[in-house]
Amino acid sequence: MDYSSLSIRPEIARAIEKMGFTELTEVQEKAIPPMMAGRDVVGKAPTGTGKTCAFGIPIIQEIDPALAKPQAMILCPTRELCLQIAEELSHLAEFLPEIRIVALYGGQPIEKQIRRLREGAQILVATPGRMQDHMDHRTVDVRQISIAVLDEADEMLDMGFYRDVMKIVDHLPARKHLHMFSATISREVMDISWKYQKDPLEITVDPVEESAPKIDQYSLLTTGRGKLADMTEIMIRGGYRRAMVFCNTKYATEALCNQLISLNFKAECLNGDMPQGERNKIMGRFRSGEVDVLVATDVAARGIDVSDVQVVFNYDLPQTNEYYLHRIGRTGRAKKEGVSFLLYTAEDKKRVREMIRYTQSEVTEVRLQFGKLIEVKPNPWSSGGIQILYSN
Repeated sequence: MDYSSLSIRPEIARAIEKMGFTELTEVQEKAIPPMMAGRDVVGKAPTGTGKTCAFGIPIIQEIDPALAKPQAMILCPTRELCLQIAEELSHLAEFLPEIRIVALYGGQPIEKQIRRLREGAQILVATPGRMQDHMDHRTVDVRQISIAVLDEADEMLDMGFYRDVMKIVDHLPARKHLHMFSATISREVMDISWKYQKDPLEITVDPVEESAPKIDQYSLLTTGRGKLADMTEIMIRGGYRRAMVFCNTKYATEALCNQLISLNFKAECLNGDMPQGERNKIMGRFRSGEVDVLVATDVAARGIDVSDVQVVFNYDLPQTNEYYLHRIGRTGRAKKEGVSFLLYTAEDKKRVREMIRYTQSEVTEVRLQFGKLIEVKPNPWSSGGIQILYSN
């Protein structure tokens, strides 16, 4: 199914053509027609499947450009994702200049956002906390919002925004539709659906082999003192120029980043305490290739979508099993192959075993020997799974 089959405004069709899209992705094909027909949708779909266009096209189609008041609202969990969604919606509305999109998120002075709202905007893309701030201070007019979307709903509710989301949706008097898109359908997601959606259409998009991430996963037994040396040797020997390294604390990201810089790596760190402007600049340098290694916490990395990350290092063990999947999913995107390394110490063995079993990951144990990565046999993690010899 291609975009020409949709009954959409010619300005939207022109924007889609300029964006280089011709065929609908599976989630778009399943979601756009029913949304345009007036159905509420709850969609389970993995990241990178085109969800923003799936809800963005029906939203822009329904907007009245002559009414310079908020008519649609998208809630998402992080500042980075908020900015990404706003940017993509701006591309879709490029030839409808009367339609304005405003991003509302923490880490930016609220006065700047208030000025943008006063100038008039039809679509709000917001994080729950900042949206609630604007509603509490009556700096946003929500009386005309008829469409609400919860993007990455499971992640947003897992982060503790359940009550904020409910309070925001409860205060939309003109709401006609609520749509939800989520990588997983948790109990909290279903609770929201039962309470607010009207006869929702449930759609599911499973990763297909062609687009599923191709990530070779490795684990390396090391020591606290040897971890930095092992990681940098892997990066040098493997020729990796685009790496993400995950630590659990702000302090750890800053300390490791300084160590990498002292070893002549082009590294920057990203953590949740940084001002949004600084975070944006760092991400811009990483995307452009000025920075080779990005050291980040899990919270800071949420919502980041960089398509050409070659390797991910779990420098600290992830604090939850799900975080392991979120971390390694930063590589192997856009049909490219990726590699991930889990660095652990002898004290971590039980935790690593439990995590690999829980996530059903196929992880190959390797060791460094004369500058090469050699598979350890028998592999302690895999039971009859893939056995890969990785040697550079």
